[in-house]
This record gives sequence, C-alpha cells and structure tokens, in this order.
Amino acid sequence: MNVPLDDRLALLAEQAGVDVHWRDALDRPQSTPAHTLRLVLGALGLPAGDADEVEGSLRMLEEERQGRRPPRLLTSDAGDTVELTPAPRGRRWKIVGEDGLPVAEGELPSGASSLPAPAQPGYYALWLDDDEVTLAVAPRRAFGIGDVAGLHRPWGMAVQVSSLRRPGDGGAGDFTALELCARAAAEKGADALAISPVHALFAAAPERYSPYAPSSRLFLNGLYIDPSRTSGEKSVRAVIDSHNLRQELADLEWLDLIDWPRAARARMTILRSVYEWESVDSAHAERFAAFRREQGEPLERHARFEALHADFTAHGRPGGWQGWPAAYHDPSSSEVAAFAREHSREVSFHAWLQWLASRGLCGAQKAARDAGMKIGLVADLAVGADSGGSHAWAHQAEMLQGLSVGAPPDALNRLGQDWGLTTFSPRGLRETGFKGFIGMLRAALAYSGGVRIDHILSLKRLWMVPHGAGATEGAYVRYPLRDLLRLVALESHRHRAIVIGEDLGTVPADFRRAIADSGVLGIRVLWFERAEDGGFIAPADWSDNAMATTSTHDVPTVAGWWSGRDVEWRKRTGLNDPEVDEAARREVERHRLWSAMCASGSAWNEDSPPAPDDISPVVVAAAKHVAQTPAPLAIFPVEDVLGLHEQPNLPGPTDAVHPNWRRRMPDSTSRLFDGPIANAVCSAIDKTRNRP
Repeated sequence: MNVPLDDRLALLAEQAGVDVHWRDALDRPQSTPAHTLRLVLGALGLPAGDADEVEGSLRMLEEERQGRRPPRLLTSDAGDTVELTPAPRGRRWKIVGEDGLPVAEGELPSGASSLPAPAQPGYYALWLDDDEVTLAVAPRRAFGIGDVAGLHRPWGMAVQVSSLRRPGDGGAGDFTALELCARAAAEKGADALAISPVHALFAAAPERYSPYAPSSRLFLNGLYIDPSRTSGEKSVRAVIDSHNLRQELADLEWLDLIDWPRAARARMTILRSVYEWESVDSAHAERFAAFRREQGEPLERHARFEALHADFTAHGRPGGWQGWPAAYHDPSSSEVAAFAREHSREVSFHAWLQWLASRGLCGAQKAARDAGMKIGLVADLAVGADSGGSHAWAHQAEMLQGLSVGAPPDALNRLGQDWGLTTFSPRGLRETGFKGFIGMLRAALAYSGGVRIDHILSLKRLWMVPHGAGATEGAYVRYPLRDLLRLVALESHRHRAIVIGEDLGTVPADFRRAIADSGVLGIRVLWFERAEDGGFIAPADWSDNAMATTSTHDVPTVAGWWSGRDVEWRKRTGLNDPEVDEAARREVERHRLWSAMCASGSAWNEDSPPAPDDISPVVVAAAKHVAQTPAPLAIFPVEDVLGLHEQPNLPGPTDAVHPNWRRRMPDSTSRLFDGPIANAVCSAIDKTRNRP
C-alpha cells in the first residue's frame, strides 16, 4: 500500500529526531511545516526533497540501526547495565580500565541486549569481539554543593570579565582584574564567582565581541591576557612607549563603554611585541613548546584558523571560512598545511596566546581558592559557536551546517530568535563518539570550580532555523539527553566542579525534573518567581534544586527594574508592547515586590515603598530576600551588589541602539565592594546565608 508522502516525511522526521508536533510557550499544540522538515532533515544529512529522497533516507537510518559495528561510545550508570543493540549471534565481551587492566569479561548470548556496567565511574574500553567501544560510566549525580567539603549554604557573585577595571588595563578587563575581583569577593564572604564566557572570539575581527557568539568553545579569548604577567611591567611599558600607545591606553581606560576595536588593536600590538621578545628566551620557549605538544592537533587547528582568518580578512575576504577559497575549507588539506609552514610565526603567535590565556585563567582560579573561596570561578559555556569560526571549521564532522540555533516565540520575544550560531549535530556526536562534546566540557572545567551551561535545554532539544528562514520557521531537533547528562556528571566529578544549567524560558517540567535528578542545578530569577496572581512568591517556596539569583545579564538589574530603566530601554528599542502601559504596570509590580519583601522580613513599611529613584533599600532587601531561599547556591550579579541601573546585555537590539557587552564597572576592582551599598548588600547576604 502506498503511504502518502507527508506521512513518510513525518516518519523520517520522527526517526531522525526532528519534532513534527510540539507545544509552544502557551502550551498550545503546533506542527512543523513540511518545507521546514525538508530543510532541517537535509542539513542533518538526510535528504528529503522528494519521495525518492525520503525513502532513501529512511533506508539509510534503518541500515544504521541494523549496522554491524556498535556505536563509538556508550554510556551507563555506575553499577547498572550497559544497553546494547541485540546481535543475531553470540559475542565475547571484555571491559578494560583506563589503566589498561581488565575489569570484567564474559560471553554475550545471541539476542542479548545488556551487560553489567562497572561499579566505578570512569572511561573504559569495551571490546565486543574485535570491535572496541568507549564506555563512559557515570555517577548517578553530578558533583554538587554537598560534595564540597566545609560548604554550607554558599553564595557568590557574577561578573562580566570585560567590565572589570584596574589601573593600566587599556580599556577592557582581563584575567588580572578577575584575580582582584575574586579576592575582593572572597573578603565579603563569597564562595563563588560566576564569570561571563571567556571563549575564543575572532582576533582579526574585534568588532565581533559578544561572549555568547564565540569562534570556538574549546579555546580562550586572548584579549583577556595581561601582557605584564609574562614579560613584567617594565618591559611592557617599554613596548607601549615604542608604539606610542601611552596616551591611547590612558584614553581607553577613562571610557565608560569599552571601545572593542581600539582596545583590541592596542592590546594585540603589545602582545605581538612581547611574543617576539619572549621568543628568544629559551626557557620560555621550551615551556611554550611543551604546551603545544600537550594540546596537540586541536590547538594547531585553532591557531591555523586564526592565522588564515587574519590573512583572508586583510585581503578582502572577511567573514567565515565558508567564504575562503575551497582548498582551505578542509583543515587537513595540503594547502592549509602549506600556509601554516609559510606563516609559522603567525600560527605560533596564536598558539602562544592560548598558552598565556590558560595561565591567566588558571591564576584567577588559584587566587579565588587561595582567598578562601570553596568553589572559585564558575565558567560559562555558550550554547553554540559562530558557524564561520574556528570550532566549526576544525571539527566539521561534529557540527551542523545550514542551521542556526535559536528559540521559538515566547513571552520574552514575540518574534522568536535566531542566534546565528551552530552547534553539534546529533548524528555527528554519535559518529565521532561524543569526542567534541567531551572536549568542550573539559575546556570549560579546566580552570574553574563549576560551569554554567547556557540554555541547558540544548541537551534535550534545540530550535533550529534553516539559513535564510525566519526565526519562527524552525523546528525542534532532539539530542541524546541521557547520554549527555551522564557525560556531564562524569566530567564534573573528574574535575570536582559543580554544574548549573540555565533553564529559563520555555522548558518542559519533565526536563527540569531530569536535570535535578542528575544533580544539575537549575536557575531561578527573582523577576520570574511569581504566583498565579502575578505576585512574588515567598523565599521558602523557591526551588531547592536550583541556584537563586536576583537577575542575570539579560534581564534588568534590581536598580534598573525598580527605577523603570528597563521600561525606558524597551520603549526606545521597540521591544515594548504598544498596547500595554508598561510604566503603569511597573508601578503595580513595585508594590507587589515590596510587599513580598516585607513579608519575608527583608524590608519594612509595607505601605510606603521607596520611590523609584530610591534604590538603596531595595537592592539590600532584594538580596536578603533571595538569600533566604532554600537554593543550594545563591549568586548575585555585581550590578546588583553595587546597585547599578544598567544591565550588561539587552537581547535583540544591536550595539548602535544599546551598548551590549560594553559597560564597565564604576571603580577599580580592588575598591569595587568598599562602598556603602555593596557593604550593606554583602553583609545582608552573608548573614542570611550563614545563619543557623
């Protein structure tokens, strides 16, 4: 019997992990149009342009399921069972530990679909006859707050690294300023310092400075290097004078907003000179060479990308690698190798930047721990990377092509979102044994005591928008959630680092339960913790499976919300709803928030809330209110500790409208928390979190 094409297309989509039916932010049923399904399936390597292609792709999936070779990687829970695809004949199996010693072995009867997993978490080699499979055996839960010795109801701060100030910083924050911030926060009682992503951006395109649109999530942003840490202040001053940069750097330091192109040019000019000077130091060169050997091919590919990107940009080919001559699309091509030989100094320079950046970030984490923080830095892992960047070029077998990550329309954005980012392909993950995902986790956890995974729903599904389509014309693509959560749990224990998952927005309730069961903390934000009537819920009713916070980089600060600064920005940028009087609504919400804070004992005089411009009592009360929650960890953005009105990022508008990722702190980092508001906020938090 002939089945209609639409039914076969729907079958292919479901088997490939593309949702045909889904529910929107208002819990209304939605269906993915056929033309969107065809585009998304094609990008996943499953052509679906016509009936013949649909049938061919269905056969391909069936052949993969019935394939003779097992997957490259399997996951299981420690002490549980390893699930296998049944085979028509018996097989001999053996599990070998990372030390090379056998752990267990036996015979697997024909048709058997499981075998016992080792009791100890770790990575193993599973042999099925002559086929070797990596076996990742995970603990039941990720490393958590309770696993950190001597930690009780901890709290911390959150900061944008670039916003930090210190004398001589040249107009943008760096890892030395981060060290100072960690020490200052620790003095106030903080056990954690959550930081914005420090992923590698594009050295040759400093105008692309969003930390959430990196070139690679495997490497670091060289602009956060403090040159004086490798060469000494005296040598750096000589370099500055040799390039006549003293006045330029002084001018940049005084700016309220970061001028990224100017600051980047100045810092890279200094770093290039320092690189040339340090290259003649044999001991320095030997340590650098050891770092390159240790990092291996991934670092070399990243460094080659940076050199190629700079060269093509200089010769009129800006943008991503897709715009380069075809011979340079393959990172293993002879043309790329020849370029690397001819430009070896440039390639080496970019590898050297990674060495210095890793040392700088490592130093900041050490400073945090030495200052008494039990957790230290909490890294931020962006949801994706630029499709034209280093990661997508160097690891093409793992990454999606032709699709952008985004979000469907919801309460925060009625038009949906296309973030212009790519990420791992679900099929690519399986075919490469999740190698890229594991490497990305290790990069994020290498120099931190925790990680915040942006848009953690991406472990279950992602809204994918075909290139050229509108943000509303996407589809949900499913990911192997259980496998990914197991890998997160395993790597978190190996690094002894907590895991926080950003689960804001449209998130299914069963997903929040799944990450809580796996030991991953969700996030709860003051503005969104509401009752059905719109009022703010009591601290005791907040989740005990999530990190609590007053705000995030994407939403109003406490001072900004109370004063209505965000309402002004929404109107100025066209993000407001013209049919709603947002100023009048905010007045009602102020009374609701003040009432809730009075009820929790965080404020007083319920009938007389402070005026919109009287923010001091509000930021202290909000901090105390959130500190009372049963959250295992409470994090307070530095903007809320200081009572600042402006938020770091306003999703949607370009920099021409709102200065996203450009704001700087009002004072030098070493003095940042010495003011009366910061002292009052920190004291209220620390006393509340640490009371019996």
